[in-house]
Amino acid sequence: MSNAADLVKKEATLLIEPVLEELDVELVDIEYLSEHGRWVLRIYVDQEGGITLDGCARVSREIGDLIDVKDILHHEYVLEVSSPGLNRPLKKEKDFLRSVGNKIKVRMVAPVKGRRNFTGYLRDYRGGMLYIDVKNDLVPLLRADVEKANLVYEFEE
Repeated sequence: MSNAADLVKKEATLLIEPVLEELDVELVDIEYLSEHGRWVLRIYVDQEGGITLDGCARVSREIGDLIDVKDILHHEYVLEVSSPGLNRPLKKEKDFLRSVGNKIKVRMVAPVKGRRNFTGYLRDYRGGMLYIDVKNDLVPLLRADVEKANLVYEFEE
């Protein structure tokens, strides 16, 4: 990702987090990317019990004008506010703590045991380490070396 995109994400986070806290909404993730020739600022939010479509619309109204007034984006863009969905990204320490016992998918920055991708059950998270059960092999992974992590939703048969 470019430094400009990282800067926009950082500025947007600092700007909107206090507003989201007032609304009892958690910022899950921010993406800023070019899609089909247009810039998109995509903000993923959640709240206790899950966020509704009306909740996303309320967040969009609250933060849309604020982003425009603070002029952090100097060109046209589309603001999208949505829930993190079933395959919720895991970014913060509390995300990993909340996900213990669930199936997750992790991509590492550098290979661990000869591989970068792991899918299994998060058995524990402590001391900055994820302990993932991959086919009955408990694999310790350093959170600081995680490039990307997501919940894996399991459909009941």
